[in-house]
Amino acid sequence: MNFLLSIAFVLCWSSGFIGAKLGAGSASAVTILMWRFLPLAVILIVIATVSKTSWRGLAVRDVARQAMIGVLSQSGYLLTVYYAIQLGVSSGTTALIDGVQPLVAGALAGPLLRQYVSRKQWLGLCLGASGVAIVTMADAAAGTGAAWWAYLIPFLGMFSLVAATFLESRSRAQVAPAVSMTVHCATSAVIFTALAVSAGVAKPPAEFSFWAAITWLVALSTFGGYGLYWLILRRSGVTKVNTLMFLMAPVTAVWGALMFGEPFGPQTALGLAIGLAAVVVVYYGDTSATRVCARDMDTGEASKPAKFGA
Repeated sequence: MNFLLSIAFVLCWSSGFIGAKLGAGSASAVTILMWRFLPLAVILIVIATVSKTSWRGLAVRDVARQAMIGVLSQSGYLLTVYYAIQLGVSSGTTALIDGVQPLVAGALAGPLLRQYVSRKQWLGLCLGASGVAIVTMADAAAGTGAAWWAYLIPFLGMFSLVAATFLESRSRAQVAPAVSMTVHCATSAVIFTALAVSAGVAKPPAEFSFWAAITWLVALSTFGGYGLYWLILRRSGVTKVNTLMFLMAPVTAVWGALMFGEPFGPQTALGLAIGLAAVVVVYYGDTSATRVCARDMDTGEASKPAKFGA
């Protein structure tokens, strides 16, 4: 089951980069993001109003915490990704820069969550970083016409998502997935609508490609990508879920090559193979420290992670 969830997560999360590329030709980043979240937020709020069971017992601080997680994991992360692609950074390169997230999360998991990373897992993480570097150099050599500083923007989104991951993992409140999804999407809808209106780009284009991209993003990226991210985080821990991020870059590169003709050569193929090896090493490495942490959490000796939802 975990293996199938991992495959679905990689495909759904990678689809977000492809969906951003699909919509980039017909609208600005904030326009796409506004119409990705606004209708979805309205639907979720209506459902929440009709069914109030999941909201019972939640304190204001719990909802506020989920709102902050939504700002970091959706608003901050997605805005940087979409803006980078709009500036000309390829979908594959944006995903590649995202690939350094496991190293950051792995380094912080010990002191913040007591989920210490074993030597074999560190080996896998470093191996994955090597694969990311190989594919990054291949994409940079191909050239996209984007300014050098545009490649720094996805790093901001990566740190934003890492912060959201740890903020959620340290939460003591048990929040139902439907609640967290509603709060996250409503927060993003407010932020992106405000940005689009202030920039004068709130009106959606009439092109079919725009609405096809919106449908793609809502179905695959929001429900599939974010939903599976939090689910796997709860089941497997920070290190393992973030190790899957190593696969986003090569998978997105293959997808981008097939759909948009983005370059995919031997170096990209090598990076894909190394990324796969990294995931195997981390997943089958020594996880005794993680098991101890999980046992402590089950007995109430550590903060229990909340139930997640995008």
